[in-house]
Amino acid sequence: MYQPHVSVIGDDLWSQLCQLAPVRVRPARSVLLRQGDPGTHVILLVSGSTLITLTGSHGERTLLAVRGAGELLGELAVLDNQPRTASVIAAEDCRVHIIPAPDFLAFVDRHDLQAALLRHAIARVREAETVRLEMATSAVPVRLASALGRLLQAASAGGAECLVRLTQLELSQLIGASRNAVGTALKPWREQGWLATEAAGGLIIRDITSIQSHAHAQT
Repeated sequence: MYQPHVSVIGDDLWSQLCQLAPVRVRPARSVLLRQGDPGTHVILLVSGSTLITLTGSHGERTLLAVRGAGELLGELAVLDNQPRTASVIAAEDCRVHIIPAPDFLAFVDRHDLQAALLRHAIARVREAETVRLEMATSAVPVRLASALGRLLQAASAGGAECLVRLTQLELSQLIGASRNAVGTALKPWREQGWLATEAAGGLIIRDITSIQSHAHAQT
């Protein structure tokens, strides 16, 4: 299973990396990194969650992943000196540290982090391959239940209930389904009380185990 960067490099180095720049707050729906821009800096996400999106040649947007606290964002463009391959959007208010590329690269060299970051990037590719296989072979309820499980791992809130800050349109983009298909899959889960719709457009997840069991039972 994919692990955040803080688990890869360790709490001590993560704290040292945070000290390279002051903490800043970025509001929900603000663009943190833009596809096609040069890799001038990296972002350390210390609270909140973000959407990783890809814009196609005709303007269509695909939601690739959701990343939560403890993530390093935009590091690949800095490490290989290539334009950013995706955009990062704040799914909620986020607290971040913005580290200039030269400072980040010097830190990586000083602490010999190249190998660890490479292994992490490989894990990210493997995760994406698993998700693509799932989307190609599974029914919409199974894909949606699995995606909700991954989203809970990235969510900033804990407790018995957890808010997934995505609209039904964004969920449909995440799993490669129509918005209507997502609404149909959500309906029985909402009727059972396993989730509820939040006023601002997100979902309150109350029982992910029951949601996933029901989804697999329908196939």
